[in-house]
Amino acid sequence: MQDFHKFIDGFKNFRRYYYDAEVDYYAALRDGQHPKALVIACSDSRADPALLMGCDPGDIFVVRNVANLVPHAAEAGRGDAVLAVLEYGVRHLKVEHVIVLGHSCCGGIHALMHPETTPPDSHVAHWVSIARPALNRMNEAAGEDPAANRRNCEEASVLLSVENLLSYPWIQRRVAEHRLSLHAWYFDMEVGDLLAYFPDVERFESLHEHGLHRDLSGLGPHLRRLVEGG
Repeated sequence: MQDFHKFIDGFKNFRRYYYDAEVDYYAALRDGQHPKALVIACSDSRADPALLMGCDPGDIFVVRNVANLVPHAAEAGRGDAVLAVLEYGVRHLKVEHVIVLGHSCCGGIHALMHPETTPPDSHVAHWVSIARPALNRMNEAAGEDPAANRRNCEEASVLLSVENLLSYPWIQRRVAEHRLSLHAWYFDMEVGDLLAYFPDVERFESLHEHGLHRDLSGLGPHLRRLVEGG
């Protein structure tokens, strides 16, 4: 119950230091939301996108699921929550950026790489199978270091989700019209760094160290090469 009381005290602090202190700001939010970015993040309790990115209420539209996955259009099921958020964010809110945010030490990717740890008929096993193409790519170049293999699979799954975004014509069309940019980001919680995939070097690099003077407009024309596996 101690943690539960922590949540209640946390809300009291929110009311005192944010809601009551920013009355006009929250009054404006009641009239509607206008986020510029949609973030697809993992449900992992250690990787909160709003906290990592220093966001205020109204800054980002968020969907979180196990391993930050996006199903391919050919495999998407009826009533899929990820697609509902994507559709609402892209078509209704008209966000300008979609960020797929993965992270290190991901339990979902661990379940994908070690299926023996999860019953085959479980919801988790079924869901993470979306990332099996990423696992197959990682296996083709797997080395002796298990930690490196896991990292490669986590990063590959982020790129796979970006590829899968393009399987939806209404997303592909907005990207082609330069009304929407797609981004692949990765939070390395072991060193406390946020990385982005830079197509010019074809790898994830630190946004803090290398991203300040780089093009962050999105993956742009390189997306087609990602989809084709080039």
